[in-house]
Amino acid sequence: MSEPTRRAGALGVHSLDHFSLAVPEISLAEKFYGAFGLQLQNTSSGFGLHTAGHSQRWGIVTEGARKQLDYISFGAFADDIAALRERAEGDGFKLLDPPAGIDSDGVWFRDLDERIVEIRAAEKVSPNQKSSFENSSVAGGERGAPYRSAAPRVQPRRLSHILLFTPDVLKAVAFYQQVLGLRLSDRSGDGIAFLHGIHGSDHHLLAFAKSIAPGFHHCSWDVASINEIGLGALQMSDAGFDRGWGVARHVLGSNYFYYVRDPWGSYSEYSADIDYIPADVDWQSGDHPAEDAIYLWGPAMPEDFIVNYEAIEI
Repeated sequence: MSEPTRRAGALGVHSLDHFSLAVPEISLAEKFYGAFGLQLQNTSSGFGLHTAGHSQRWGIVTEGARKQLDYISFGAFADDIAALRERAEGDGFKLLDPPAGIDSDGVWFRDLDERIVEIRAAEKVSPNQKSSFENSSVAGGERGAPYRSAAPRVQPRRLSHILLFTPDVLKAVAFYQQVLGLRLSDRSGDGIAFLHGIHGSDHHLLAFAKSIAPGFHHCSWDVASINEIGLGALQMSDAGFDRGWGVARHVLGSNYFYYVRDPWGSYSEYSADIDYIPADVDWQSGDHPAEDAIYLWGPAMPEDFIVNYEAIEI
């Protein structure tokens, strides 16, 4: 693994470390995330989400009365924790004890939407350079594609980002900029915004979309190629999860994608070739019109793609 990159003299988290999501039927979640290509490791209250060949636990899935995000955990360099704690307290946020059953000495508090947030000393798991992308071809006279019967199983390499619903996108952006040190990459009015880490990260490790209530829209997982995105879509369809959107390409972030709808109205995304913002680059953020905010090409976006089903449940 390459040495972690760091922006000199800047205070902020370096990674989206993991998220914790409650769902109403844990066995169905096991089927969904297992089919997606993630490695599931049992915990006392559910299971952890891992990727092949990586020790990081990217997510925790537990059983609850309904689908909801229990908390988000961000990683920071150990020598920044005290200053980040002071910043949160100085901004008037009451520090919390860890949720029941969580063994952590991190800094815990609630954001403006009452989501529980942790900042913890952790290894930097945001990439330190742009992730590799494969677009291979073959010479004339050779077969380029494998037979479908021999197609490899898609296994994501890492968690890229999550997108959350919020009633006020601009206030959410201001909070995560001020308290966690994230920076705005791009936005489209007050409808959607994308934030990156200052110590080198993908174009976004956290994003927000406007809704009448908080909610969890999707988690995004990095794969190596457009071919893997297509194979992932097939893999999920064969497992019975045939609702989604793609294959297509985003404008903001530039990644190729396919979103698979989970049983609770949110999504897991196969993503490849997302833009990367190095620690020493000042990304020029923009406010983009709606036509430039979602996708460059691909099938039409489903009408309910940005519906917050958690708000409907409320």
